Amino acid sequence: MRARLAMMAMIGVIGAAPAMAETPAPYPGTETVATGKPFKNYIEDLKVSIGANGMGIVANACADCGARKIGVTIPGNQVIMVFKPPYAVRMLKASVAAGIEAPIRLYVTEEADGAATLTYRRPSAVFAPYEVADLDVMARELDAIFAKIVTDSLK
Repeated sequence: MRARLAMMAMIGVIGAAPAMAETPAPYPGTETVATGKPFKNYIEDLKVSIGANGMGIVANACADCGARKIGVTIPGNQVIMVFKPPYAVRMLKASVAAGIEAPIRLYVTEEADGAATLTYRRPSAVFAPYEVADLDVMARELDAIFAKIVTDSLK
């Protein structure tokens, strides 16, 4: 009887527990920037900044574009994947396993007021778990480039 009461009490506590809140940046080295710019304008400014800083757009995943294709409207939501061949060669020379981490993703979301927010992980945080000195050197170089991309995109 005591066991049954204990089990029922436990179920009641679990059922009454508040829902878990989303963790918006679960990984170390995550940067989030409120741009203050309209989503569409910021996407264009970011793309210009990527090129101006010597990097290339490898791919652009556009969730809001895909949603429109099925007749659904969602706030702007895009992932712009950025890298450059010389960095890819250096990365793979340092660690083939780290190849899964490239390209670096820049995630742009549209807020309720129409402004864009940028979220990305610093390359040094992305590559740190591999614990390879040459990879760490490259990642720190990329940190500076990505910081400049972000700064320039906000002008």
